[in-house]
Amino acid sequence: MHSLRKPADELMVQYAHYHRDRRNIATHVVGIPLIVFSIFLFLTWPLVTLGDAPVTAAWVVWVLGAAWYLSRGQRALGLATAAVTAALCVMAHSTTQWLLAQPDMGAPWVWALGCFVVGWVFQFVGHFWEGKKPAFADDLVGLLVGPMFVVGEVMMALGALSPLRHTIEAQAGPTR
Repeated sequence: MHSLRKPADELMVQYAHYHRDRRNIATHVVGIPLIVFSIFLFLTWPLVTLGDAPVTAAWVVWVLGAAWYLSRGQRALGLATAAVTAALCVMAHSTTQWLLAQPDMGAPWVWALGCFVVGWVFQFVGHFWEGKKPAFADDLVGLLVGPMFVVGEVMMALGALSPLRHTIEAQAGPTR
């Protein structure tokens, strides 16, 4: 649990040690959002209804995750990660509603399972290219850091988070 309290820059460096091959990072940009989407899709059943709004397990998980990302000390990265995961949660809820209205398309859990498996296939192909095991194999917090890492990599590719990029490259090395 100690690593749950680490700041974002330390978590990003720790995660980056397992992710320096650009092909691996690219597979993560596809695979991790698929996995997060699939988890939200699995959790879209209502727990309770507040007025007309259903509160689902997906939204509860999002709130907990967003609070964690926002508490890691990198404000822009935390906000961006919370926003991206919120978008994935909204997409999961919309997909569930659409699938329930289209019974011939299959149950939401089937789509969730498919997205989950495809997401992990991307992950493992990337780690094959990297030649290293996934970060979560050594620290389960890596499962939480993954979405933040992907958002951070996209932000850095767009020219943001330069100090964080320099910290990562100084401690984990450049991408190759």
